Amino acid sequence: MKLDILIDKLTPCLIELSTGNVLNTVFSTTSEDDVSGLEEKGWFFDWTDEALYKTNIYKLMIKDDKTIQGLISAEVVRGAVYVHLAESAPHNRKPNKRYDGVGGHLFAIAMKLSLSNGFGGYIFMDAKNQELVDHYIKMLGARRVLTRFHPHRLEVPEENAQKVIDKYTLEGDLDVN
Repeated sequence: MKLDILIDKLTPCLIELSTGNVLNTVFSTTSEDDVSGLEEKGWFFDWTDEALYKTNIYKLMIKDDKTIQGLISAEVVRGAVYVHLAESAPHNRKPNKRYDGVGGHLFAIAMKLSLSNGFGGYIFMDAKNQELVDHYIKMLGARRVLTRFHPHRLEVPEENAQKVIDKYTLEGDLDVN
């Protein structure tokens, strides 16, 4: 699985595009009910895929609204958090995009998971293509990792992760499987 999510803006809260309203966010782990049937609702990934069972899947929501704005799958591994997948909800993609800031929030959740496990916010991931590599370098301060495992492997070092974490006000529960 490779990451294929654009980060539109790094914003402390989600911004409703139709009104400009700033909305506080929360996140929590998902339940089986949260992720079953999402493909039929326009989601790109199968969030019930067996490969994701060993990971932690978190949902991003607007405070006091249970609608899922985005999902991220992250796994605690030796000394870091590996981001498997991140996806904005269909209503947060063009052409009828409702909110700005979803992608950045999802990565901030993974960085908070890393921080809570004593890894300083350090995360790594595999981008889908070179265009996304360049995008994550620009938006998250990611760096390339030269490895034979994946041609587009990236890491976000602790100091850059902390800058992203500091930007966000999202509240949440980092329950780990």
